[in-house]
Amino acid sequence: MSDDESSVDVEGEEEEEEEITDLSDSNVCTKYQEASKIVNLALKGLVEMCVAGAKVIDLCQFGTTVIDTQAKKLYTKKVKGAAIERGVAFPVCISVNEIVCNHSPLSSEELPPLENGDIVKIDLGCHIDGYISVAAHTLIVGATTDSNTPAEMRNVATAAYNAMLIAAHSITSGCDNTKVTQQVERISKAYGVNPISSVRMHQMKRFVIDGVKEVALKEPTADELDEGEEKVPPCSFEQNEVYAIDVALSTGDGKARPGELRTTVFKRNVEANYRLKMKASRYVLSEIDKKFPTLPFTLRHFDDERQAKMGVTECVAKGLLTPYPSLFEKKGEYVAHFKCTVLLLPSGTSRVTGLDLPEYLKTDKEPDEETGKLLKEIEDIAAAKAKKKAKKKKKKKSAASS
Repeated sequence: MSDDESSVDVEGEEEEEEEITDLSDSNVCTKYQEASKIVNLALKGLVEMCVAGAKVIDLCQFGTTVIDTQAKKLYTKKVKGAAIERGVAFPVCISVNEIVCNHSPLSSEELPPLENGDIVKIDLGCHIDGYISVAAHTLIVGATTDSNTPAEMRNVATAAYNAMLIAAHSITSGCDNTKVTQQVERISKAYGVNPISSVRMHQMKRFVIDGVKEVALKEPTADELDEGEEKVPPCSFEQNEVYAIDVALSTGDGKARPGELRTTVFKRNVEANYRLKMKASRYVLSEIDKKFPTLPFTLRHFDDERQAKMGVTECVAKGLLTPYPSLFEKKGEYVAHFKCTVLLLPSGTSRVTGLDLPEYLKTDKEPDEETGKLLKEIEDIAAAKAKKKAKKKKKKKSAASS
């Protein structure tokens, strides 16, 4: 049964109840939570694996294995004779230094191994039954709390992380997207950095990673609108929705551009159809429709890499696939990327993915007054939740021992 239809059998029995696919259903909420646990686990593992000498392709494969292995342990019973889909919702991407995002290389196109001092941005996603959770994190290879991290890098990382926290805090039922954009712009200005204009926050729905509702990191200028940049339509947030809070900031101009690296991440345009001419193209599309009909994928997941590289070109040209190119900032500029997933629950907005900002990326630069107040509010809420959780745990332990 589809999300917006109910089926009636030929004997005229009562209509089946429409399937609930938002957070008003506790089972849906649980699936988001389980996917989030896997995302956090994979992210933590990848952070530990990002050491000097590590290969980007190995890191991508490691993250993918963690997600697939953990997801397969859950919801193993079939529903109406069919297995529940689960696994990677967004390919594991490891973007180094001036590469902003979407770098998930093929085995035949490996870049040099990581070196101490490299700035690494990790991006990934997992889904359980189509309910998606995502996260992104920034780190420096080999850095410790005693590392002499450049002030510009500290500023852009702290700004991006704080912008993510405050955006997550601000996305509440009844709030509108323009307010969140203004928050990100204010924080960026205070730290002397710029938002990556092509990065946007998205609502997520079942099997939909980039829903209609979006949040821009900055309002486009008149010149940018003339150059073709689109203005994000205004929208308001509602209870039981889910959002990917995606923030990427730079010490450069914020206008990330595709580089020379091959695009390997794509997503099927489900409404587009075309009779392809090349055999390789038909093979690729057939595999996509079977294995990746709605969510982003990487060409690395194909058994025949050569066929995939040949066939994807016609698929993109005919509008059947949306490419996610590796985006680059100017060489020498610093980039930070953080992402988390938030659930708009009746009890309030809950941030369910993401790791803490590393100590070596924290800056001494003070935030603006409004940001400082909001960060204190977020800190107090987190402390109250931790206290409540500890009290509950202590009470449970006491009851068990009595």
